[in-house]
Amino acid sequence: MRPEIKSLVELQSVDMRLAELRASLEALPKQLAETEKQLIDARQNLASAKEALKTSTKDRKTFEMDVEAWKEKARKYRDQSLAVKTNDAYKALQHEIQYAETEVAQAEDRLLERMVAGEDFDRQIKAAEQAIVGVERMALASRQEIKAKQTALQQELAAKQAERQQKIAAVPEELYKVYERVAGRRNHIGVAAVREEACTLCGVRIRPHVFQELRREDCTDIFQCETCTRILYYVEPEPAAAPGGPAESANVRANGISTDGASATNV
Repeated sequence: MRPEIKSLVELQSVDMRLAELRASLEALPKQLAETEKQLIDARQNLASAKEALKTSTKDRKTFEMDVEAWKEKARKYRDQSLAVKTNDAYKALQHEIQYAETEVAQAEDRLLERMVAGEDFDRQIKAAEQAIVGVERMALASRQEIKAKQTALQQELAAKQAERQQKIAAVPEELYKVYERVAGRRNHIGVAAVREEACTLCGVRIRPHVFQELRREDCTDIFQCETCTRILYYVEPEPAAAPGGPAESANVRANGISTDGASATNV
């Protein structure tokens, strides 16, 4: 392989890693936001349970007052019924007593519902408090992990950026311009290996005379794929594996992976 093409392949490897590092760094804030959202949701669940208990307790007091108020009315009507002198007045008071006792029963039912609900809200609060402890512990660990990952990624990014400048220096200026233009349109991949007379990234067949030129060690021309426009370079076929021997190289060729680490699916 020509030295300048070899340097270009190495540059592409660095660029692909840089793209991965930047994507990983961009994903970290989203991961952190998801962690914080879980903590916010847990706190909101606790606040909702406490507010529900507060409302239930308020309603309970209201219903307790209702029970006592209707019981007092029933007692008042009974006392009055002892002093009436006519059947009509007595019947009227009996009707009022019955009505008051019905209201007492209904108020007691509402009170019982609030008491049961209050116990349920108590359980919800305890569960929410326990959940918060777990979520806070998880959030703390997640923040520490994300921060450590961010530091490591930033350090590697800085190292790769420095390495990239070194690789660029070994590539002729015009060749670098072509590479940058193609890579900018092709997902950071501007160079493609040629195997079995085809571009390993888009699969298009290479013209015979171009293939022959790429195979020449003294070739100085730059050839680009007619379909994906990537800069082409020739890779010597690997020796066939012995029967029963390792099949790794055969699997690599079958999957269209070039020596620069690029996959045929990344067109």
